[in-house]
Amino acid sequence: MRTILYFREGNSDKVYQTAIEPAEGGFVVNFAYGRRGSTLQTGTKTQRPVSEEEARKIAAKLIAEKQAKGYTIEADGTPFLSTENEGRATGIHCQLLNSIEEDRVSTLLQDSRHVLQEKHDGRRMLVRKQGSEIIGINRRGLAVTLPKAIENEAREIPGDFLIDGEAVGDLLHAFDLLEVVGSDTRQWGFLDRHDGLIRLLANGSAIRAVSIFVEPAAKQKEFLRLRNAGAEGVVFKDRTAHFHAGRPASGGTQLKFKFVTTASFIVGAVNNRRSVALLLLDDDKEVPAGNVTITPSFDLPEVGAIVEVRYLYAFKESGSVYQPVFLGARDDLERADCTLDQLKYKAGQ
Repeated sequence: MRTILYFREGNSDKVYQTAIEPAEGGFVVNFAYGRRGSTLQTGTKTQRPVSEEEARKIAAKLIAEKQAKGYTIEADGTPFLSTENEGRATGIHCQLLNSIEEDRVSTLLQDSRHVLQEKHDGRRMLVRKQGSEIIGINRRGLAVTLPKAIENEAREIPGDFLIDGEAVGDLLHAFDLLEVVGSDTRQWGFLDRHDGLIRLLANGSAIRAVSIFVEPAAKQKEFLRLRNAGAEGVVFKDRTAHFHAGRPASGGTQLKFKFVTTASFIVGAVNNRRSVALLLLDDDKEVPAGNVTITPSFDLPEVGAIVEVRYLYAFKESGSVYQPVFLGARDDLERADCTLDQLKYKAGQ
């Protein structure tokens, strides 16, 4: 049994094939992937033959994972638009932020135009409630499964809404309000949207509004507290700005600064002793960025997977990252997100 999936978005035009094939009295699940019309990379999900029932379960899980990333069975790569399948396109996209360097931070801390929020270390997640339907939406605009605690609390909140946040385990740190009780709030100023968010989530436990700090003295105090506490970083937001989906080419009304350094990489190879080779894109060219060890608490990612890695700094000459720590796989990102310009280099280079 063979299933062929397709993905088309922007310049991406990819194919992913799964096949259940007989082998040595049982069955194996093989896969192949790559750009449509090119020579495909191949692999297997079964290191030894399994029963037909087990093979079908493995293949079904693999297909569901790819559909959650936007792959479809239709040859034109059109996302699911009107089914209940996880992975359908919702048409809703989040606002993505550009990073700033530390020399810009002091100016933003001292002005009265930008408010400060903590940047949480989780997965970007929008939550939409329409009548009895509650869905999660990832940063690519695809429907995803919500943690049960978040879904249950969303069901208890009166009225329809669409909120934006960062999911960390069973907790959603909500930081923006895009729709509420039939009103589209995207054209409200950010302070007004945040006020509405506070009212909506007044007694939240699994969905909590992220606090904002407005005055320079309060921003500076909170910035130091978060840095000393080992937080991931902060976000600066123009208090009057409207919501705009997508990422601006540069600058923007919402900016992020990370205390820790992380980047998204492509897995180029699986090495011995539970490590993988890391790749980044320099335009369309793949360049090596070192290796990272995968601890036993994580599954080994497959070649071509997107992974998140924390590191101390990168070396300018080699592009390799120093003291890398594997944080996990990222099924909400694409190859195009894994660019060389993410890297921060050792001081003086």
